[in-house]
Amino acid sequence: MDKAELKKLQGFLRQSLGNDGIRVAPAKRNPDDAEVLLGERQIGGITVDDEDGDRSFAFEMKIPVERPILQDYLRRLFETDKLKIVPRGKKNDSVELNNGDDFLGVISADDPKGKSYTLQIAILDFDLDAF
Repeated sequence: MDKAELKKLQGFLRQSLGNDGIRVAPAKRNPDDAEVLLGERQIGGITVDDEDGDRSFAFEMKIPVERPILQDYLRRLFETDKLKIVPRGKKNDSVELNNGDDFLGVISADDPKGKSYTLQIAILDFDLDAF
């Protein structure tokens, strides 16, 4: 990823997650990936997928809390009350994360007991056009 893409991804995540403190930096181990930081803390990572000529990105963040406090944890972490957990119909191993009414991604349980979760947000190339 080049500097322009990193800046666009940073703008996208700041707007989507409602926090201007989010930073996107090149990953130390793989220059094709990026680290997502909140303050000095790394909260997630971004990988690039450019197969089939379409460039997209995958943001992934581990969430070390149980389901009952998932929404509160994310709202406190990103300092916004606009983030909302939405059930996924008949699926009980995952939920959707919305910013208001806008779908952001899916949060899936890492284990059957729901002790930790992973947030995944797919970012398409055209999602970055506004940034």
